[in-house]
Amino acid sequence: MSSDAAVSGKTAAAVASDTDPGGLSHRQILTIMGGLMIGMFLAALDQTIVSTAIRTIADDLQGYSLQAWVTTAYLITSTIVTPLYGKLSDMYGRKPFFMTAITLFIVGSLLCSTATSMYELAGYRALQGLGAGGLFSLALTIIGDIVPPRERAKYQGYFLAVFGTSSVLGPVLGGLFAGQPSILWITGWRWVFLVNVPIGLIALVVVYKVLDYNQVKGVKRRIDWLGAGALAVGVVPLLIAAEQGREWGWGDVKTIICYVVGVAGVAAFVYIEHMMGEAAIIPLRIFRNRVFSQGIVISVVIGAVMFGAISILPQYFQVIRGSSPTVAGLQLLPMVVGLMSASILSGQMISRTGRYKIFPMIGVVLITVVTFLMHYVSVDTPLYLVMVMAFFLGFGLGNLMQPLTLAMQNVLPAKDMGISTSSATFFRQIGGTLGVAVFFSVLFSAMGPNIADQIEKAAPTGQFQQGVREAAASSDPTVAAFGQGLASGNPGASSSVLNDTSFIPKLPSAVAEPLKVGFADSMDLVFLSVSIMSIIALIAVFTWKEVPLRGSSGSQAAAQDLADEKALNDANAGSVPVGNVSVAESVADAAPAPDHGRHEVVDSGGGPGRHEVGRAPGAENVPPLGGSEEHPGRHEA
Repeated sequence: MSSDAAVSGKTAAAVASDTDPGGLSHRQILTIMGGLMIGMFLAALDQTIVSTAIRTIADDLQGYSLQAWVTTAYLITSTIVTPLYGKLSDMYGRKPFFMTAITLFIVGSLLCSTATSMYELAGYRALQGLGAGGLFSLALTIIGDIVPPRERAKYQGYFLAVFGTSSVLGPVLGGLFAGQPSILWITGWRWVFLVNVPIGLIALVVVYKVLDYNQVKGVKRRIDWLGAGALAVGVVPLLIAAEQGREWGWGDVKTIICYVVGVAGVAAFVYIEHMMGEAAIIPLRIFRNRVFSQGIVISVVIGAVMFGAISILPQYFQVIRGSSPTVAGLQLLPMVVGLMSASILSGQMISRTGRYKIFPMIGVVLITVVTFLMHYVSVDTPLYLVMVMAFFLGFGLGNLMQPLTLAMQNVLPAKDMGISTSSATFFRQIGGTLGVAVFFSVLFSAMGPNIADQIEKAAPTGQFQQGVREAAASSDPTVAAFGQGLASGNPGASSSVLNDTSFIPKLPSAVAEPLKVGFADSMDLVFLSVSIMSIIALIAVFTWKEVPLRGSSGSQAAAQDLADEKALNDANAGSVPVGNVSVAESVADAAPAPDHGRHEVVDSGGGPGRHEVGRAPGAENVPPLGGSEEHPGRHEA
């Protein structure tokens, strides 16, 4: 028996030495991260630069109320393809799909710069989203491949530097471009998208040259295109209903049709994923892990809160405070500083202690309290107070985002690194997409009636009437048209604000005030809705179970698992029958030994690559295939 064990151990060691991609030096890891950071910079810069410039873009394209389509189209496509990137990269390798994502992003950006309407821009943003869906998720997956969970926090500072740089540059560049009539004979805001092209080309070259490590690839299976199609059928109509419900009416036939088609699509997706088994883009077995499923709920809510805040706050600074796009971008910096500082602090503490749950708990309490306080913000609220609240909102998000991703990667087996990362990103994007659609729908549904009510209250006052006369006589055609509409008692005059807000700073203060108050009241309703939604995440986080972090990187663990499985299969294949009893069974009768029909790979916590193979588990304690809540790195073959 000892001879067989020695042979089995040698076989496992041989396989591990051939396939183990671990042991990367600090310099090698930094080299690979260089390519990833440029790719992430591309996506991070786009988010901040567009959010600052979108008001100017929407005003120029005569579609202020349609800006949700532009954001939603981008989020829809990036959301749908995210799990595909994760699944395909698990089977065929990360590098080709990371480069594909960058290429699609470049082409989409170039087309966005040529848009002549908001609907056209939304279509091009959808193409851009096809690339964006792979940039963040694959970068995080690759880091999971090469760096152990507990050590990963030491390297996240580099990513935070990229995110922080893009967060500072994005608003400034967005405001700079949007504030220029033209740059090199091209409308200023179009450079918001053109700037991605040279950065993207640099990213392609760098990734091609440096992204090189020995990834352990999974079993190649058929691609679940049918599931991807069903997912699109389920997600898109629901988002359209969320965005258009305010115009169609929530009980309108078109809205109801969207609901029915969306629910049918989601049901079809679940059925297809069940039938596809391991070939599914999101295998349903991962949801049997309660810790992972609970993390998904948290991801959805956090996505809605994060994207909702990023989308609404620039509107507040520009519409109510009259800030230029550049200044509005700078006014968002407190939120960025809060997010970065919380991420750095939580990352360092996780690296030292190996514990992470306390940070999501702090984060979810902060975002719940801060968004509730923000629903009291009015036109007269001191600007510094709004910026302080923005800081703590960012601080809360910083305590949630990185630890949440780390926990989701850690809780499933190493072979599912792509699936776990892309699923976490997917559901966060789902939350963000639904959040932007619903929150903008709430904003614009309430804005029209609120502004009309404020105008009605102000109309009898002499100051307002004088302001209307001044507006009607203005040399600015937009201001004059608005003033004349009010003077004639046209009830639809206030609705023009939904399509173009750029003229509000040009109005007499007595006329602009009711518009700003109406907008502030609508924004307050949005933040109240966000705080109520945050309570769901608060309950989920406080009842979440913390799972000890693995001591080995994803690729090391996957390679060791592969080696152990091969060694076990070789040992089983070597059992020669003697009469009705095999050699293995004869040895088992002679001395106690582990069951050769199953084995465990247990992360010993002593550092990368240290595992126990062939440990004899009690029958009642053997976790199911795919890992357990308590031991995510443990599985049976």
